[in-house]
Amino acid sequence: MNTIPEDTAEDATHSFVVPAYKQSPYLESCLASLAEQTRRSPIVISTSTPFAGLDDLARKYGARVHVHGPNRGIAHDWSVAVASAGSPWVTIAHQDDVYLPHFAERTVRALERSPAAALAFTGYAEVAGSAVRKRSTMLWIKVLLLELAFWGRCEVKSRWSKTNALRFGCPIPCPAVTLRRDIADGIFDPSYTVNLDWSAWLKLARERTAGGFVYIRETLMLHRIHADSATTEGISGGARASEDERIFRQLWPAGMARLIANFYRMAYKGNSL
Repeated sequence: MNTIPEDTAEDATHSFVVPAYKQSPYLESCLASLAEQTRRSPIVISTSTPFAGLDDLARKYGARVHVHGPNRGIAHDWSVAVASAGSPWVTIAHQDDVYLPHFAERTVRALERSPAAALAFTGYAEVAGSAVRKRSTMLWIKVLLLELAFWGRCEVKSRWSKTNALRFGCPIPCPAVTLRRDIADGIFDPSYTVNLDWSAWLKLARERTAGGFVYIRETLMLHRIHADSATTEGISGGARASEDERIFRQLWPAGMARLIANFYRMAYKGNSL
């Protein structure tokens, strides 16, 4: 059964790309949520680890499969996924997450008002098991950082304002971000395993010609927290804390960077199930 609404036309200005790794038990629910958008966008599944049944799953939800290889890490997977899209705006849809029906509609509408932006992102909630968490310690911190940086505005454009949004952490949620495809080449640093999104947004913040950051405050996607997620593994393995301090050292003196990183180490306990 194809769950794609038949009364809406696909949007040529925006695409969802799903960098699929192995056979996630949550991939189908992600694809279903993308197919059920009120404003339809093309869906591309980009993978270096295809599995039996992937083509059937793609057909069920009207997605195109793009196979590449060999596997060279998350940064490469994301770069290839973005390049495989045929639209000027691309959302890197994480295979474990769920996108609420108005995500594409609200995002495209915001970008129509800010066509020169570098990226747009929405609010999000967390899913742990079957429970939706609209507020956790980390979510509260991120919302506070964003409100302090945007100060009631929907877009920040100066290098100072964009960098300031990232100075105390990365409150811009990667799976909720829609990127301008023509500036995405090479922004994901393969030396990071967890914080490659924060590193990428920082590059765009410092680039004079990259465009503004657009903030859509409405909660429009659900980020899943589970034991096998890259975020959880990065926290438990210590990579997240190490990479946090590495980026903070780009923004602060060493002592201050260490202090902020230690604060985050304690807050990450909220990423437990």
